Amino acid sequence: MISFLGEYESTIDAKGRFLLPAGLKRQLPVDDATHFVINRGFEKCLTLYPLQSWKPIFSEISQLNDFDPKVREFRRYFLNGATQLEVDSAGRILLPKNLLEHASLDKDIVLVSALNKIEIWDKAKYQQFFESFTPESFSSLANEVMNKPVDKQNS
Repeated sequence: MISFLGEYESTIDAKGRFLLPAGLKRQLPVDDATHFVINRGFEKCLTLYPLQSWKPIFSEISQLNDFDPKVREFRRYFLNGATQLEVDSAGRILLPKNLLEHASLDKDIVLVSALNKIEIWDKAKYQQFFESFTPESFSSLANEVMNKPVDKQNS
């Protein structure tokens, strides 16, 4: 299973491409280092999935009940914009224009580890996100999230 650590800065060029940072490349399996799926994130960011991480998510979504209106609504929203990408020979990834606009990405970006995927944020928005979070609010959130009982079935 892929897992990422760290945050890395990059720059989007005039054609909408960015260089995949070496620190992230080193964390990718050799056979999974050039093919990705990019999608809208839950916040105003993009989510970059190595194919190995995307396939189980897509498989799970494919098995949901198509007769349930909430499932159809979720699929439309979640899969809207999902695009397969390849790293070019120079190590760059071309971001689709509609996704660039969705996340308000212009030039300076931050690539952030998110377990088995990478979030791509506008640098200023990413900094604002953390500036609005106090150590006390983070401590409270950590306590709320991390003190939930562990599901013994999934351990």
